[in-house]
Amino acid sequence: MKQPTRIVIAGGGIAGILLATKLGDQLGRTGDATVTLIDRSPTHIWKPMLHTIAAGTRNVNQQSVIYLAHARRHGFTYQPGEMCGLDRERREVQLAAINTQEGNLLIEPRAVPYDVLLLCLGSRANDFGTPGVRQHCHLIDSQQQAETFNVALRERALRCAIKDEQLRIAIVGAGATGVELSAELSRLFEIAAGYRDSTIRERMSLTILEAGPRVLAAFPPEISSASQQRLEDIGFRVLTSTSVSSAEPGGFRYGDGKLAEADLMVWAAGVKAPDFMKQLGGLETNRANQVVVSGTLQALHDESIFALGDCAALTPEGAQRPLPPTAQVATEQAEHLALHLPDWLRYNRPVPCFQFQDFGSLVSLSDYDAFGRLGRVGFFPGGLIRGRLAQLSHVMLYRRHQLALHGLGRATLLWMAEQINRLAQPGIRLA
Repeated sequence: MKQPTRIVIAGGGIAGILLATKLGDQLGRTGDATVTLIDRSPTHIWKPMLHTIAAGTRNVNQQSVIYLAHARRHGFTYQPGEMCGLDRERREVQLAAINTQEGNLLIEPRAVPYDVLLLCLGSRANDFGTPGVRQHCHLIDSQQQAETFNVALRERALRCAIKDEQLRIAIVGAGATGVELSAELSRLFEIAAGYRDSTIRERMSLTILEAGPRVLAAFPPEISSASQQRLEDIGFRVLTSTSVSSAEPGGFRYGDGKLAEADLMVWAAGVKAPDFMKQLGGLETNRANQVVVSGTLQALHDESIFALGDCAALTPEGAQRPLPPTAQVATEQAEHLALHLPDWLRYNRPVPCFQFQDFGSLVSLSDYDAFGRLGRVGFFPGGLIRGRLAQLSHVMLYRRHQLALHGLGRATLLWMAEQINRLAQPGIRLA
């Protein structure tokens, strides 16, 4: 009797959980394959939402998907653990040891065998070796990091309220994460002013430092200019063409030795795949640790391994650069493989080359404003939108993700529950 194909998905981010859901429904339930999802966190959070978790303007428990429960509903298995290596000869994914919060060993290092491996390991901020970043800065790359920053933020805000001190925040990187986090922090303290201290927003100072010539470099110059103007209108200081040389206990050192003073520092610049992926199992990787893949999203020289999303480097035919590490790319690649992998496994039909459909990009400055660039697909290719239409479009991206994971009925119930809780609960995290 033929044994089911062992499909292992490493990473439960946007691409990973979408693939596990669809492949579990198609192959796991029928017994054609065993689908295993590996992730170090017990829950999934839509990554573009992390800045709201960090600011405390969204309920993390309400927005998270519990892997164990989701796996039970969709025919796959969840394994807790963090991938740290790969043995291609034995076809095993190597997982690091799991420790308790006190640092005691809970589960020894182990290996998970696979027949087909899907790498969906996401990306991390790239500190480019800048001194002091790891010691003094917060990152917003995971739910745990976002919640850690939120705790530090609330503690500092409490100190400022009681001791009548200024709250100084500095963020390096004016991409979508840095810009959206900045706006969300302003909204947080505007709401907080109504609970305890009406002057707390006035005592917050925030500086954004960007090495490039403009904020939101991935967007058209019109959006960059309008976004920077909006941030400055809110009261933030935006420094472009500013290279940070080090992070210190009191702030960021930049330029000819100037110091951007800060009590809380966030590093949101640069993108790279996890460090252990450099030359992972002998696979070809680039300087950002991404696995170089062919048009079918398969690793070069190993057809049993696929890589997609932020940890993969796919350069479309005729293009000079790989596709950007965005949620849109990860989602489309996951949907592509979910559609074609079943026939590849069952009937040995080749996986077609992935074709990216650019639907545009959006950035939301909390309740203040939103901007969008329409893609090459649609009625107004390349057009620009802003305001309420852009904000609604930004919200619909998350609703689409919920719909893909849960189906129409459950996604509708989750949306209704969110609206009810919004009426019954405080608008920000207070404790």
